[in-house]
Formats: sequence, C-alpha cells, structure tokens
Amino acid sequence: MTYTEEFLARANELIDAGRFIDNKGWVPATSGNFSTRLSDGTIAVTVSGKHKGRLQIDDIMRVDTEGRSLDGKQPSAETLLHTSLYKRFPEARAVLHPHSVNATLASRIFGEEIVLEDYELLKAFSGIDTHETRIVVPVFANDQDIARLAGKVEQYLDTHGNMHAYVIAGHGFYTWGGSVAEALRHLEALEFLFDCELRLHGVKKL
Repeated sequence: MTYTEEFLARANELIDAGRFIDNKGWVPATSGNFSTRLSDGTIAVTVSGKHKGRLQIDDIMRVDTEGRSLDGKQPSAETLLHTSLYKRFPEARAVLHPHSVNATLASRIFGEEIVLEDYELLKAFSGIDTHETRIVVPVFANDQDIARLAGKVEQYLDTHGNMHAYVIAGHGFYTWGGSVAEALRHLEALEFLFDCELRLHGVKKL
C-alpha cells in the first residue's frame, strides 16, 4: 500500500506514543486505541486488536468522519468515540485512550466524576495558566454499544460545556489535543493527577 508523507509522519507519531505509553504500563495486552486527524479531514487510527507497544505502519489505518474504513482494515471497536471528539472539538488533532490502573481504580472509587483542583500540574492542560484551577473529569458507565456511549458523552458536553478528558468506568480514559505531543502531555498529567487523588482519598473512599 502507498502512504502519503503526512500519513507516515502522523502514523509514526502514534507508534512512538504507543511505545512510550506501553513502557509506562498504561496499555496492557492489546488494550487502548490512538488516532490523529489528517489535513484532509480523514482520521488515522489504530487497527483492532494490536499491541500498542509494538505498532507498525500497517497497524495504523484511515477512516472517514463517521468511522468507516477507507482501506479495508478493521478499526478499533471504539473508533466512534474518536470521531465524535473530532466533530465536537475542531482544534483537536489527536485522541489517546489508555487503559491504566490509575484511571480504572479512580473510576471505581470516585463515582461519577473525578475533581482535580489546585494542582500545579493542571497547567499542563491547554488554556490553563494557574494552579488555582478546578477541572472535572466525568466518569461514564462502560457500554459495549459504542454509539450509545458516544451519545452520552455528547449529552454531557451539551450540558456541562468543555472538558479535557473523560473516564469510562472500569475501563480507561480519553484525552485529546492539538497534536499527538499535546495529547500525550495531557495523558501524562492525568496519570499523575489520578495517582495523587487515589493516594489522597483512596483509602477514605473505600
């Protein structure tokens, strides 16, 4: 298959991100999925069932804005969650979805939302320039009906406005950014902040 220069560049960014995230233990087995939006509006996304620490170029495929395959490969089952975020946030160019221990445990302990407040590392998120900030990361019940789950995320956004990430209970979390690098920065910050909240409140919540 012939790939464009842009596709190869963005795919290699996802491959590098996958290796980094896997080295942290945040995408065990074949869990997680990553994507990036190309300049023509199509989306490069990881194919279904591949280990994210060992991705190759052929493990990245293209889908349209509705999540339909453009090259005959099978996209991740959760591709609609990616496409819905790109529709909602025109500035988003990358979406990352790890299955980390911290996010999974936090979703069990904190219920419907994880509140992150007064942390210096909140400044890692685009648009935040002070620790005197409070962000809410909503937690949605897991659902094998991905279209229905995407609809619940949309309903939340309609009611609550912008957010930087969300968690799927017992599953993992989604975050995004204007580039793969920015989305990865958000991911790292969330992992640190979830860990802080678990250490601070975990025993009490149990």
